[in-house]
Amino acid sequence: MSTFLAELLGTATLILLGDGVVAGVALNKSKAKDGGWIVVTMAWAVAVATAAWIFGPISGGHFNPAVTIALAAIGNFAWSKVPAYIAAQFIGAIVGAALVWLSYLAHWKETEDKATKLGVFCTAPAIRNVGANLITEIVGTFMLVFGILGLGETKMADGFGTFAVGLLILIIGLSLGGPTGYAINPARDLGPRIAHAILPIAGKGGSDWGYAWIPVVGPIIGGLLGGLLYTLIF
Repeated sequence: MSTFLAELLGTATLILLGDGVVAGVALNKSKAKDGGWIVVTMAWAVAVATAAWIFGPISGGHFNPAVTIALAAIGNFAWSKVPAYIAAQFIGAIVGAALVWLSYLAHWKETEDKATKLGVFCTAPAIRNVGANLITEIVGTFMLVFGILGLGETKMADGFGTFAVGLLILIIGLSLGGPTGYAINPARDLGPRIAHAILPIAGKGGSDWGYAWIPVVGPIIGGLLGGLLYTLIF
């Protein structure tokens, strides 16, 4: 398997399981309806770990342009590979989101609220404030990249490092996810947002393109800062 395919399939897996849990707790007549924030954050953490366990040995398990760019910026990844990785991540995110749409095909028309349906695919702020929302995404992704690199400093049994990263995703969601829904990944947000725009989802509204730049720019800045601090300390 090529690294391109591993990043594509890994990101698709991540989005299928991650956006899938949001669909389960949000859409009407789902058996998981109203499962709550703990269910969402736990599932996202396991989704990331599952994708990394399967595809990480092949591509390194980035599944996130902010991680890929940060690693390249600190010299841990070749810049020449960055475009292909990012392309694979975005394609995979769109594919994963389309699979979520198909999996919950009968539930879209049962859910009237357009914002709820959009929220299955991408993030939105609890309080819409450009500066505050951007800061939240910067801080969350800073913690993600710094945490991943920092965890790499500790020797762990094979496979346990991936479990540790899953725990990191969990605590970021629990601690920092409330204000914006913790995109912390441009592909995770923009890919499914594109899918929302092009898929024939019953009763959907707009894709909130005015907000869409924040979960892209914020994570890239945060990832770069996390990588920079890591290099300064370690």
